[in-house]
Amino acid sequence: MTTDDLVEIQHLLARYAVTITRGDIDGLLAVFTPDGTYSAFGDTYPLAEFPALVAAAPKGLFMTGTPVVEGDGGDTATGTQPLCFVDHATHDLRIGYYTDTYVRTDDGWRLHTRAMTFIRRSGVHDSGRPHAFERPAV
Repeated sequence: MTTDDLVEIQHLLARYAVTITRGDIDGLLAVFTPDGTYSAFGDTYPLAEFPALVAAAPKGLFMTGTPVVEGDGGDTATGTQPLCFVDHATHDLRIGYYTDTYVRTDDGWRLHTRAMTFIRRSGVHDSGRPHAFERPAV
């Protein structure tokens, strides 16, 4: 993995944090591959369900740290990025980390999968409460 690849992935992840903080759903979706997924709350959500998931989530500031990225020397990579979310109304914090896979596309590096792990006050690391988001009925 080259320095240029690492910088591009870091910029991609910065765009994720800024677009979700601003409520820019189109910008947020653009950081993923079309078949990308997001995992939290005991489930995996396809990109088509991500806008509803974001709409149901608390709003606030997504502060992310520098990711650790491991490349395979080709067009895929994996990474972990720390997160501190600050609720805009209460300033309550949620901390944890994302576990990611990245793919180099014709448009540059994109997130293929992103999984959220919360760190609880007890020290437990988990993917969240399954009831925290209800999928729309189909």
